Amino acid sequence: MNNTDLLDEFCDNLWLEDGLSRNTLESYRRDLHKFSAWLEMQRGASLLQTTHADIQGFLAHLVSEQKAKATSTSRTISSLKRLFRYLLRQNKVDADPTLQIATPKLPRSLPKSLTEQDVKQLLNAPDVDTPLGMRDRTMFEVLYATGLRVSELVTLRIAQVSMDMGVVRVMGKGSKERLVPLGEEALDWLRRYMAEGRTVLLAGKVSDALFVTARASAMTRQMFWYLIKRHAKHGGLNKSLSPHTLRHAFATHLLNHGADLRVVQLLLGHADISTTQIYTHVARERLKQLHAKHHPRG
Repeated sequence: MNNTDLLDEFCDNLWLEDGLSRNTLESYRRDLHKFSAWLEMQRGASLLQTTHADIQGFLAHLVSEQKAKATSTSRTISSLKRLFRYLLRQNKVDADPTLQIATPKLPRSLPKSLTEQDVKQLLNAPDVDTPLGMRDRTMFEVLYATGLRVSELVTLRIAQVSMDMGVVRVMGKGSKERLVPLGEEALDWLRRYMAEGRTVLLAGKVSDALFVTARASAMTRQMFWYLIKRHAKHGGLNKSLSPHTLRHAFATHLLNHGADLRVVQLLLGHADISTTQIYTHVARERLKQLHAKHHPRG
């Protein structure tokens, strides 16, 4: 079996066993193909012939020659470890060459967030007198109200939204379903968009996608990225913005207003609460700022 077939089999197994997203699988595949190509060039060897020295040599190559960042190196090590654990279970190799290869500890970076005033500026930026502006405002409202991942937002179907119950049903990472409340403001915009904006954009065409383009096709992540950048500039927000920033704002503002961490974990769809805990640091920094500003001895 050649290296490409081996990696295809491994990625198929990851998809079947863990239900990983396409983006995550592509990251694994990309990292492992780089190693495979390097190994073939260095020794003319297949993945099944990998040694501990090969792993060390490749990592040294990434750091010294390609100037790879610690985050990139850490992800590559994780990909290699997972591959060789799989090959060992399948009895395709006799030993795991990644043993005693340490994953570097990374400093935990705080997610960039927005103030409540920043969010207000962004929400008010689209021209809601146009169908496209109404759609964009509705997407921002829904994203901020629910904390959905961008991929979850742009792939929403009409059937996933219950106006009566005021919730949206989301299929998140690992095919895990969760119900997220929308809130009155987002619901109002959704009703308005469905009645006045979406119908105009579809122009008689049929689609089950909730958010559609001027060509009546479903919204894409790339297009939404462009929209949020454009509206941020129009709204006077001179900050580095991405669609994920509103997800961070959702979590941070909930915690700032006293929400329980476990509730935020459920709403975000995090499998592990340690992933959610990073937002407590953001909220703590905000509390320090408030204390310094308003306390007589701050």
